[in-house]
Amino acid sequence: RTELVDTDDGARLAVHVGGQGRPVLFLAGLGHASWSWERQVGFFRSSYRTVCLDNRGTGESVGLGREVTVPRMARDAAEVLDRLDDHGPAHVVGASMGGYVAATLAAERPELVASLTLIASSIGGPDAQGVPAETTELWATAANLSAEEFAVTTMPIAFRPGWTRDNPHEFQRLLDARRARPTPAPVWRAQFEACEAYLTEGVDPKDLGGMPTLVIHGTADSVVPYPNAELTAARLPAVLLRTLPGAGHLCWIEEDAAVNQCMLDFFRDVERERNP
Repeated sequence: RTELVDTDDGARLAVHVGGQGRPVLFLAGLGHASWSWERQVGFFRSSYRTVCLDNRGTGESVGLGREVTVPRMARDAAEVLDRLDDHGPAHVVGASMGGYVAATLAAERPELVASLTLIASSIGGPDAQGVPAETTELWATAANLSAEEFAVTTMPIAFRPGWTRDNPHEFQRLLDARRARPTPAPVWRAQFEACEAYLTEGVDPKDLGGMPTLVIHGTADSVVPYPNAELTAARLPAVLLRTLPGAGHLCWIEEDAAVNQCMLDFFRDVERERNP
């Protein structure tokens, strides 16, 4: 089912909920929405309450409100979890920009978060590596295209080399899902600027304390380079790093079976430690 959450600054957030039990909150990346988590929702909803938030301005959410920043989107996520607190803290999963939001949420509202999973993401800061020049140049070249044309032009670079060629029907299905509710250019730009600001400032590892954290990252990531995963693993005390050799930025789509099993094992380990 889809629930609507009105924020205090005028945005209306669409939240897609399924299953029962402890919540698993999925936070999407730059320009993406709940469609990008289809493989995870189908896997987890038999054991957990899956909660997919369309970030402000994307998917079925309406309006940008007064600001689009990573801290603001983290507050949006907190509002959603506050409505689900009858089932306890959530396993929070963020991909790319969604990981920035997830880490900020965990730092600011740790009581809402049972565990943190960062996929193809970063905790930012002065040593973080930004988007490679080849990718930003492609995005800039496509900036004046329609939202649908932008998706067709830029999405292939987020997969490992050759994935779209090897999986043409699946790629077309993903494009169709993305184009069904395309992210308007002003929203994409606002999110991109929010990401740049986040990567500069980052999250202080001390604010994450001993939060159980799983980092999943492909070595062929052309949006958030793999060294960011190693940096995160080195700076957080309670982290498990899962490296996916040869996987691209959208590794949770490319290698969904491995990623899902890794997350499930992690969630269960966290739950056993919380309730021995």
